[in-house]
Amino acid sequence: MNPDQLAQANAELRSKTPLEITQWALAQAGGRAVVSTNFRPYEAAILHVATQAEPQIPVLWVDHGFNRPATYRHAELLRKRLGLNLKPYLPKVSAAHYEAIHGTLPSLCHEEQLKEFSALVKLEPFQRGMRELAPAVWITALRKVQNPNRAGLDIVSLDSNFNTLKVSPFFYFTDVEMESYLAEHDLPNEWDYFDPAKADEKRECGLHAAWGGAAVQGTF
Repeated sequence: MNPDQLAQANAELRSKTPLEITQWALAQAGGRAVVSTNFRPYEAAILHVATQAEPQIPVLWVDHGFNRPATYRHAELLRKRLGLNLKPYLPKVSAAHYEAIHGTLPSLCHEEQLKEFSALVKLEPFQRGMRELAPAVWITALRKVQNPNRAGLDIVSLDSNFNTLKVSPFFYFTDVEMESYLAEHDLPNEWDYFDPAKADEKRECGLHAAWGGAAVQGTF
């Protein structure tokens, strides 16, 4: 899509429901779509809408090994409840291995260490998954309110890191609207989620940032 086509698509989809946006995304994919998840709060919504539109859509999940028990239980609950076609990808280095070599996780005050950590436990397995699944369309749970970087995106964008059309059906939803969606469809939520590759909710881990595309080289 060129910039004019993107602008037109975003204008037309702005008034559509998440399900209608997802159906539009699948129509662009030619059978090559994935939805990604990390099972964070509100992720049940994107997984629900994606599987409503295409029950067997591949669900790309980077299980970096540092999730809390509640997140793993939540993932298993949604896998069974929604019949997820889950495609887990794990880092080449386990959480136990990392902690034995490096000790504590990097903190927010060490940006370069955080980027190296993110490349090791999230970006490399995610890039591996995207290469193997080779989607033309990547459906995500990105929302405008999540952080300043995402506020500059839109429902549909071109992702240069993975050469895909990235579609975010809930992009303009507020937290209140997400709560309403979960309640309407009787979907569970999970609040004990923690992403060690972010260290802060307003920071990008690299999947949706320009620096993430080349960050994998030279890690660990």
